[in-house]
Amino acid sequence: MNNKILVTGGLGYIGSHTTVELINQGFQVIIVDNLSNSEISVLDNIKKITGVRPKFYEFNLTDSSKTEECFKENNFDAVIHFAAFKSVSESVKFPLKYHENNIKSLENILESMRIYEIKYIIFSSSCTVYGQPDKLPVNENAPFKKAESPYAETKQISEKIIQNFIGDNNRFSAISLRYFNPVGAHSSSLIGELPKGVPENLVPFITQTAAGKRDRLVVYGDDYNTHDGTAVRDYIHIEDLSNAHIAALDRLLNFNNEIPYEYYNIGTGIGYSVMDLIKSFEKVNNLKLKYNISVRREGDIEKIYADIKLSKKN
Repeated sequence: MNNKILVTGGLGYIGSHTTVELINQGFQVIIVDNLSNSEISVLDNIKKITGVRPKFYEFNLTDSSKTEECFKENNFDAVIHFAAFKSVSESVKFPLKYHENNIKSLENILESMRIYEIKYIIFSSSCTVYGQPDKLPVNENAPFKKAESPYAETKQISEKIIQNFIGDNNRFSAISLRYFNPVGAHSSSLIGELPKGVPENLVPFITQTAAGKRDRLVVYGDDYNTHDGTAVRDYIHIEDLSNAHIAALDRLLNFNNEIPYEYYNIGTGIGYSVMDLIKSFEKVNNLKLKYNISVRREGDIEKIYADIKLSKKN
């Protein structure tokens, strides 16, 4: 096989797991990551798992000249674009930071794809593009509702940019994968979710609290219209999510896509509340977690889970 794949944000949580699976499937991986929310040690752990140390570039993809130089030096067959800021709550505080980083980096990648005629891109999108859906489970035909955060807005805008790019350049193809909530770690335990600072996502907050790294867990809101008042999400294991990228890549490289721009929900189709996860963790590990109930976090939606018929079919 030996197709050469650019993985942006390849040392991050989702990017590192997908890199491992790509290497295991025989792809040659080149990583770009600015280490803003990752560690260089992940590169060593990827080698420990796979026996391969991917070629690595450290820079920010908002730098157009460095982005183009990377494309010039490598004859990529496809791009998987993860690199982006991803905190909903931080994006509410710093919207310009999110727009500049998330959108500019994508624009630079697409421009370099155009210059060097790289035909395929898989984009790391999000279920946040749906806002608070009118109907659950939400399927891919649901319209984009008003974005509840600047982060969500950058994903909506990015998908539209890709769609317009494909429309103007019919020799290119793209797949956007709309993630729900990735959780878990690689079976080797060598890579997983270890965000810098206080975790924004629930599961690392739970595990760090259980390990004594955090004094207590914060539950943001218990007055939602859900079965126990806490927000409901669709949690998918990180290795299943990684495999979804391999399937999407194979679909593009083997010309199996039905239209130039496709998009899929990647979830389990089942919704669980914050308290469901806390109670399940306590039961499995035979312990009690300390937690406080706080006010709702700005930018969060009440409940969402996926209709996954389309992704299972294709």
